Amino acid sequence: MGNLCACFSRKQVRKKAPSKRITNPSQSQVASSSNRWTRIRSNRKDKFEESLIHDQALAAALLFQQHQNGFDRSASLRFPPAHGSKRQSLPRSSSSRSRSLTDPLLQPHQLVNQDVKLDDLETNHFVLVHGGGFGAWCWYKSISLLEEGGFKVTAMDLTGSGIHSFDSNGITSLSQYVKPLTDFLEKLGDGEKVILVGHDFGGACISYVMESFPHKVSKAVFVAAAMLTSGQSTLDMFSLQADSTDLLRQAQILVYANGNNCPPTAIDLDKSLLKDLLFNQSPGKDVALASVSMRPMPFAPVLEKLSLTDANYGSVRRFYIQTLEDHAIHVALQESMINSSPPERVFRLKGADHSPFFSKPQGLHKLLIEISKIP
Repeated sequence: MGNLCACFSRKQVRKKAPSKRITNPSQSQVASSSNRWTRIRSNRKDKFEESLIHDQALAAALLFQQHQNGFDRSASLRFPPAHGSKRQSLPRSSSSRSRSLTDPLLQPHQLVNQDVKLDDLETNHFVLVHGGGFGAWCWYKSISLLEEGGFKVTAMDLTGSGIHSFDSNGITSLSQYVKPLTDFLEKLGDGEKVILVGHDFGGACISYVMESFPHKVSKAVFVAAAMLTSGQSTLDMFSLQADSTDLLRQAQILVYANGNNCPPTAIDLDKSLLKDLLFNQSPGKDVALASVSMRPMPFAPVLEKLSLTDANYGSVRRFYIQTLEDHAIHVALQESMINSSPPERVFRLKGADHSPFFSKPQGLHKLLIEISKIP
């Protein structure tokens, strides 16, 4: 009871001293108060201006360094061809943080496109070809960056992909699958050329059209892509890597639209394994986008063996971009394809998973720009 009573015991209330009011402040008091607030505001303004000047100086220094070095290779390493000049040391950034796409200080096009003269290029038109299960939607970051730099960009949905209305289960050949791409190339004007960029199974697709339209392709860029030899299929290529514990095999779901007694018609992927397989370094919002946008890829084109000739396919300049954190096409398999059919140059993109347009969009952009500038 004692404690209970103590809780309700009357507390002493300290009387406040009456406040002093200045009914008519003197002019000196007003001036002193005004000066004090003026000094505070002035100090705040000085600090803000000093911070702004610091940011502007940092921006100018970074731009100057980019202009001096040509292009920042902190996100990638380049390997020149073995029969070329001696390998040179590559400048590296002192920062360990990759610059954000939304960085208000410097936008990507400010860093990369400063010395690009579009009129001096053989072509400024990129054609982006998605991989199996993807669609044109996957290139949205690359499209934005390239267009900001003044480049022309075309990204299309192959048959049964993205928002293309055809059912992927009904695709029976590679030619049918790549028809939107072949139709596009057929309509190009005389003398007009493009830079083809193929990702994943898109590598086999651009190889197919390189054989048919070599005079319309200035350069071909394989990004973590199937770069096959004549007589080889994409399935042959993947069989060099796959084993019983391979994540790709675990994620694959074969679709039998014509019944279980007939061959598979498409390949789908287990949504629960998408991040580990394709997007292990990518932002969560891009993984979410892919999880609701990816479609089954047709099975028949994966089985089709390519017929490639030196006169056509071999006449197009090829470049390969390796992705070093790739869980779908391992670096060892990428090396195997490069050794079997050496391209003109090989680039390595550090920190990139199988989808560098998500995980390393600026690094990929820089490499595409550099490839476009190679004479």
